[in-house]
Amino acid sequence: MRYTEREVLQFVDENDVKFVKLMFCDVFGNLKAISVLSSELPKIFKQGYAFDATQMDGFMGVYETDLVLRPVLDTLSLLPWRPQQGRVMRLFCSIARADGSEFAGDGRGYLLKAVERAKKSGFDFKVGTSCEFYVFELDDKGLPTRIPHDNAGCCEAAPADRGENLRRDICMTLEQMEIYPESSRHEAGPGQNEIDFISSAPLSAADNLVTFKNTVKSVANRNGLYASFMPKPLPDKCGSSLQIMLSCTKNGENVFAQREGCLTTIADRMLGGLLHNLPAMTLFMNGVTNSYARMEAIEPLRHVAWTKYNLNVPVRLRGGEKNGYLMLMTPDNTCNPYFAIGLVINACMDGIENAISAGGPVLHEAAAADGAGEFGIIPKDLREAVKTAGESKFIKKTLPAELVEYVAKCKNAMSDEYEAAQDREIFETARFFYTL
Repeated sequence: MRYTEREVLQFVDENDVKFVKLMFCDVFGNLKAISVLSSELPKIFKQGYAFDATQMDGFMGVYETDLVLRPVLDTLSLLPWRPQQGRVMRLFCSIARADGSEFAGDGRGYLLKAVERAKKSGFDFKVGTSCEFYVFELDDKGLPTRIPHDNAGCCEAAPADRGENLRRDICMTLEQMEIYPESSRHEAGPGQNEIDFISSAPLSAADNLVTFKNTVKSVANRNGLYASFMPKPLPDKCGSSLQIMLSCTKNGENVFAQREGCLTTIADRMLGGLLHNLPAMTLFMNGVTNSYARMEAIEPLRHVAWTKYNLNVPVRLRGGEKNGYLMLMTPDNTCNPYFAIGLVINACMDGIENAISAGGPVLHEAAAADGAGEFGIIPKDLREAVKTAGESKFIKKTLPAELVEYVAKCKNAMSDEYEAAQDREIFETARFFYTL
């Protein structure tokens, strides 16, 4: 819903809102928040809210000036888990430099440009997500353990599935924020859950995903549990992914609809652009060393190919003549969803502009490995992902150079720490289990 400044202030008065959380993400997708009194909103609408980024990682080392938050009015939402008297509202924000110029690390701005680029060519993208996470017990001091909440398997029902009530609580909380899950279930790992979301506009999908992760952690904590979005928190169990479902229309027609079982030329080129650029995009889809443990455990996932079947390859084409869409299988929840979704859209547009064909689908996973030469292989680890991104013309063209340089520096430093660790499992537990 679109709001004016006057309507937001009226909403504040009518709903007894006393505090407003200005929410934003750093370069790596980590949610940040600054609480302000609702009485400050008129001033913030006019001037923005300046903050010092030097005390936080993930803001590209900006030190010469403050950064400025500018609330996006359409993202207004009450936080259901906060008090009903003196209520708390959230607004997502874009990030700019103090002089009004663009901040290269503002993922929201990057995604907005990608959407506008597509719309200039008549394409309207929609994005759905399918998000996996683990739930663990707390110890008697309230600290997270590595003990899964249950030992159920894929789609098992209660009482074996002890996460049913938690997922219901999460879904109902999200609905109060006008975010609508499509389905939920227990996944294959012990204590592993999955919630799918109805497709929406790309910016809304990214906002909803950030909100979802915050909601999952808040509701789990309220229930005496700990939720983790670490890609592979249990070395010998299934990893957790973030599947991105991409649909597209032009002049009301579904771009990915199959005509007599075949792709249209536009769909072929969009898919080709996505496959061609996927190895280089991996740095921004799979952001920590632990991400590659998940993909190493599913070897076919590393071979860049597409299929119409339920195979472990990076891209699946789903649906038929009316409801076709792409499902990207490689990302995980360490990504900044604004940059990740923006890159996916830009890769599709790159495929059109450069007439990149996707070739034929693979019929089985062995064929994906055999045909890996055409589109390459997903980087085997984080350091290789940095190298692949740095050599990509697509990445250099579509992302600010200072952003790519900053991310590469941070991720190479992370790889250095990982490689130097005496026990890499302990390193990843300390670094990611308690933060992701």
